[in-house]
Amino acid sequence: MKTHEMRTYRSAEHLARENQLAWKIAEVAADPVAVEADVVEMIVNRVIDNAAVAAASVARRPVASARAQALCHPYAPGATVFGVAADTRVSPEWAAWANGTAVRELDFHDTFLAAEYSHPGDNIPPILAVAQHCGLSGADLIRGLATGYEIQVDLVKGICLHEHKIDHIAHLGPSAAAGIGTALNLPVEVIYQAIQQALHVTTTTRQSRKGEISSWKAYAPAFAGKMAIEAVDRVMRGEGAPSPAWEGEDGFIAWMLGGPEAVYHVPLPETGETKRAILDTYTKEHSAEYQSQALIDLARRMGPKIGDLSKVKSILIETSHHTHNVIGTGANDPQKMDPTASRETLDHSIMYIFAVALEDGGWHHVASYTPERAQRPSTVALWHKISTAEDPEWTRRYHARDPKEKAFGGRVTVTLDDGSKIVDELALADAHPDGARPFVRSNYIHKFLTLSEGVLSAAEQRRFLEAAEGLAELKPGDLGQLNFAVEADRLGAARPHGIFDWRAK
Repeated sequence: MKTHEMRTYRSAEHLARENQLAWKIAEVAADPVAVEADVVEMIVNRVIDNAAVAAASVARRPVASARAQALCHPYAPGATVFGVAADTRVSPEWAAWANGTAVRELDFHDTFLAAEYSHPGDNIPPILAVAQHCGLSGADLIRGLATGYEIQVDLVKGICLHEHKIDHIAHLGPSAAAGIGTALNLPVEVIYQAIQQALHVTTTTRQSRKGEISSWKAYAPAFAGKMAIEAVDRVMRGEGAPSPAWEGEDGFIAWMLGGPEAVYHVPLPETGETKRAILDTYTKEHSAEYQSQALIDLARRMGPKIGDLSKVKSILIETSHHTHNVIGTGANDPQKMDPTASRETLDHSIMYIFAVALEDGGWHHVASYTPERAQRPSTVALWHKISTAEDPEWTRRYHARDPKEKAFGGRVTVTLDDGSKIVDELALADAHPDGARPFVRSNYIHKFLTLSEGVLSAAEQRRFLEAAEGLAELKPGDLGQLNFAVEADRLGAARPHGIFDWRAK
């Protein structure tokens, strides 16, 4: 890996495009390196993982709304939409919109955390949609996804967005554009312009994950994927982009990030170096924000030690800056303590999550979020006894480069009414690659079968898994097999009409 240093350049200064971050990324994307076997295996795992969480969310209203919008844009050859038969095709950017929303709705797919946060699996819907539309092979898709993951992880390692209240989809637009460029074997010049255009149109604020969190939390990554496809399309037609997007005097660094004096360092593969960043990422066993994964496992372990939860006086979770300030009491969001809060908000309340996990001894992607569950008196009482605090050591470990030091959990002190204390800690979720029970192919398949049970027929489950596990051998035009169809009565419904289907009204 080589570290690329970047800063703001005044308009009077000349910054050769070969020295710009967008160009460096484009060179990585255009580099025709082979994808190694363990990376291919993990890409297949994540294709299965995405389909699992999409199947579980296919009937939810935000997903139904996105699907309804997409189906208003039929196109040939086009791309498939989760839940709808593969012979129904829509324009690829709208397929990315619908499928990206389905994948993100339950916040249950893969994650990577470093200077910034991310769900790298959000790269799969837009790159897959383009690959389907353009009749690419499984090998082409694998190359594109290896790039999407690589660029996403490298940007997340080098550039913190959340400290400037910028949403993390600002890294997703460029990574998806780069991955599409790789899949299509586009020249560096085209990928370079598309990356800049995608950055420019996907920079939004973190209010989407603050306060009263709405369904836009699921739509935001889908929007970035949609914009990436449109950016590549525009540039292939000969159009350009704001340049230099990151380093310009009125660009991303100067006004969205650390300001004109800030310097950033982004690691990128050398020429000829294979793309392996997907192996640094990890998926979720539980349908909740990633920082809660280890704490759910810890609650599962501590529950029997505590016994009668009505005897709990207080619970303190000492953890990293991120966990405390984003999903903990450090966020100062009263909504995170509100029993009537939305699922999206409860998903970002470690106080609620830890209380439910203590009571139930685990977590369920539906049952743990129902209004009845959130409003249970015993849960509300326990929930309001929980607080978080930042511990500098957990923050240091959160940002550690050494995998043996890395930690996304915390230390929990339960104080009982009699003054006695029960203390335990857990650094990594059980399913993490370095955790107690790392996820392997059989776990991904089990997750898919569990989440799609009652949604997909057994035959459709088997068909999809055969296609996914044989991804590397899929011939040009066969990528439509990476879709699943659901019986109409199992699909959720959007509100009857929007602008796109107004005439049908």
